[in-house]
Amino acid sequence: MKLKMNNTLLDIYVAKSFTDRLMGFMGKTNIQYGLLFPKCNSIHTFFMKEEIDVIGLNEKSEIIFLEPNVSKNKIIKINHDIKKTSVLELPKNTSLSFRIGDTLNLIL
Repeated sequence: MKLKMNNTLLDIYVAKSFTDRLMGFMGKTNIQYGLLFPKCNSIHTFFMKEEIDVIGLNEKSEIIFLEPNVSKNKIIKINHDIKKTSVLELPKNTSLSFRIGDTLNLIL
């Protein structure tokens, strides 16, 4: 999957397994891709090496939560129905042009 931003494409991987969802970007450096957590309304940044951008999406891929440059050792909770919410983690400063209410262009 890819996220189209302006004229660029960013690879997005879907965290499906328990291990993928638990680990996320833990221990990673020089992050150059995004992670999508379907049916998820909270994440943590424990044991992370870099800041990340965190985006909450509804079932229509509209941004309902946006927090750029989240540092390590944080818990982010999005107050929305877990079955209709996804969380997208991106490299730091990737989401600076996004706003609440924007619809993300995710390409399969």
